[in-house]
Amino acid sequence: MSDNIVEHNYNISREDRIKNNNHKSLLLWFTGLSGSGKSTIANLVEHALFNKGVKTYSLDGDNIRKGINNDLTFSAEDRTENIRRIAEVANLMLDAGLVVLAAFVSPYKKDRENIRTIVKDVNFVEIYINTSLEECERRDVKGLYKKARRGEIKNMTGISAPYEAPENPELEINTEKENIEDSVKRIVDFIKPKLNLKNE
Repeated sequence: MSDNIVEHNYNISREDRIKNNNHKSLLLWFTGLSGSGKSTIANLVEHALFNKGVKTYSLDGDNIRKGINNDLTFSAEDRTENIRRIAEVANLMLDAGLVVLAAFVSPYKKDRENIRTIVKDVNFVEIYINTSLEECERRDVKGLYKKARRGEIKNMTGISAPYEAPENPELEINTEKENIEDSVKRIVDFIKPKLNLKNE
């Protein structure tokens, strides 16, 4: 079947869209345990960028699993496929000239490295939301840890499935030591030079 697939070249290029948007496209990948604060921080970063006129879009784990990835389980193989699909969707959005904010546990190092391959390293910013398992369990925003401890949830990252912490992320946010406002500012300040904002 792959022999019959021919990539179509459109008249409007990624570079055209980036020029029209007055900023470069970028993928901000927020990784960390469930309850670490990934989605909360990503949402606030997006709001800050949006207020600067940056064209953005957020991808979130729960939302994606309700739609495009609703056929996947939480097995190791399906987690890998989940992240691969998200990376491909994000890559399309990068071609559209957007800044994409993706908040996913993404527990496996090899899967996060694969994202870099798909979107190209220069377009990828890995942001490790470093929150201890103890703190995530204390927060337990969705009640998932309690269910996992009772054996009601299998393959729960941090409990019955591993989380491989990033070794060299572009940014590391420790939510137990750094307040959320400072975290958001640090992320925005870090990526502004990469965006090459024309209106700054």
